[in-house]
Order: sequence, then C-alpha cells, then structure tokens
Amino acid sequence: MIVVNAVIEASEENIDAMREAIAIMEKKSQAESGCHDYTFSIEMNDPTKIRITEKWESMADLEAHFREPHMADFQQAMGAHPPKSVVANFFEATEIPGPGQ
Repeated sequence: MIVVNAVIEASEENIDAMREAIAIMEKKSQAESGCHDYTFSIEMNDPTKIRITEKWESMADLEAHFREPHMADFQQAMGAHPPKSVVANFFEATEIPGPGQ
C-alpha cells in the first residue's frame, strides 16, 4: 500500500476559494481504482493548513491518479489561488492490526 501525507499551507481566503475544487477532487479521487482513502482536512489549530491523506493499492494506481483530468483541474484551481507551500511525503506501508483487533 502507498500512503501519501501532504500539507498545503495557504491563506484562509484561498482555502475558502478552493472549497469546491477540494470537494470535487476528494470525491473523484475516492472513486478511482486502487484508492482506499483520499481525504482533505483543515487543521483545528491552524486553519491555514490543509492535510491530504491518501492510501493507494499500488504506485501504479497513484501514478494513474496523477494523470486524471480532475487532478489537472485541481492544479489549475491551486494556480488561481496559490498556496504558500506544498509538501508531500510518500510511504510504502503494510497495514497491521491495531491493539485489540
């Protein structure tokens, strides 16, 4: 499994302006083949930071995601409302049962 943890830092105004693009990106990404999770969230203690958590079956599925039209649309929306920074970390992971499972 491929896990992506990304942080977008932007002004609250730019985040508000991107809410529709974020909602579309989240919904369409969740429907993609190989996607186990794709979630945007705004940090409780810092409303200028958006976290994106993704889980993909394989790197091939993630690479296919990057070629989707909704990814290009999202990139265009971010270009219209530029973030201060974007940091993405990619991990190869094996899911294990948690305590008590």
